[in-house]
Amino acid sequence: MENSYGLWPLVVLNSLIFIIFAWSFTKPKNPRDWRSLGAFSAFMVALFTEMYGFPLTIYLFSGWLSAKFPGIDFLTHNSGHLLEDLFGWGGDPHFGPFHIVSYILIGYGFILLANAWKILYAAQKEHRLAVIGPYAKIRHPQYVAFILIMLGFLFQWPTLLTLIMFPILVIVYVRLARKEEADAKKEFGDAWDAFAQTTPAFIPAFTQAVTHKA
Repeated sequence: MENSYGLWPLVVLNSLIFIIFAWSFTKPKNPRDWRSLGAFSAFMVALFTEMYGFPLTIYLFSGWLSAKFPGIDFLTHNSGHLLEDLFGWGGDPHFGPFHIVSYILIGYGFILLANAWKILYAAQKEHRLAVIGPYAKIRHPQYVAFILIMLGFLFQWPTLLTLIMFPILVIVYVRLARKEEADAKKEFGDAWDAFAQTTPAFIPAFTQAVTHKA
């Protein structure tokens, strides 16, 4: 029987790759920035611990999984992609529908994170509001990027712990965003109010954009 777990060097390596990658796009400057990156880092560590280290979710549900899917060895890496198993995807899970959605969300999340950081960094250097690029659509593209990346990994490798962590971390990011907005209002006053009135916080106003085009 193949056992694809207990690979702790891979846990460390993959966690570091994604955490450092995220750090390179955010360059934390204050405690709030570090809390944002820290929340994302905790999610990554929990995810890769179950992906390569110890499959806690599979062990907790091993009885049900064995009864539901008697022909599947859940200690192999491919069988650890639970959504592909539950929905009966018979091929390589890395090319399954949930993985494809995962790739899109993760890729777009990192692209959004990189683009948002460039705009924000330039604005901070000039002591002005970031209102172009991704910031022209939403006020907090960096937090949205982190959420998209985490959501992408949930499609790829859902675990009990990360499913619990995800809504909690979304709340953390929303609260951090509200604190940032309070600081921005103090610093920029009416300019911030005008920006906030016309730009959604997290979800782009697609319907409004369609209306304007029409």
